[in-house]
Amino acid sequence: METLVESTERPDGCTIIVADPTGEGGTLSGSAVAVSFRPAELEVRPDGSGNLLGSRCQSCGAHFFPIREACSGCLSRDLDDVRFSTNGTLYTYSVVRQSTPAFEVPYVLGYVDLPEGVRIMGQITGCPIEDISIGMAVEMVLEPFGTDDDGNPLTGFRFRPAEAS
Repeated sequence: METLVESTERPDGCTIIVADPTGEGGTLSGSAVAVSFRPAELEVRPDGSGNLLGSRCQSCGAHFFPIREACSGCLSRDLDDVRFSTNGTLYTYSVVRQSTPAFEVPYVLGYVDLPEGVRIMGQITGCPIEDISIGMAVEMVLEPFGTDDDGNPLTGFRFRPAEAS
């Protein structure tokens, strides 16, 4: 059972529930707080912390990422928005050695299982590739992710080994 740290009502009637029992969220590792690269999926707070955003079905308790309007399990439309925990376990990963010129290779993409029961794909960073292993504890970190069309800085998320913090 998750501990609710915060519950707020949105203007559209949905409730946002904090599922991160620490209430801290991931922390921005760059030098400046920017807006989220994907605002509907990632919340970035002014202090540089943030959380991935998803949904929790009030009928059956299932969690989803990203936010959904209906539960794929029981088809209920009674879902709350949630902020997910920032710690998880690496389920599997792949080393990408060939990519478009926009991405420096090699890099690691992995699936991370969060305590709420969702599996998130993201880049694994913060350690040499040979030190990455299935089952390792990871944490979400926020990092600069380029700029938008107007030159404003954007923030995205990655996962790194939990012991790297």
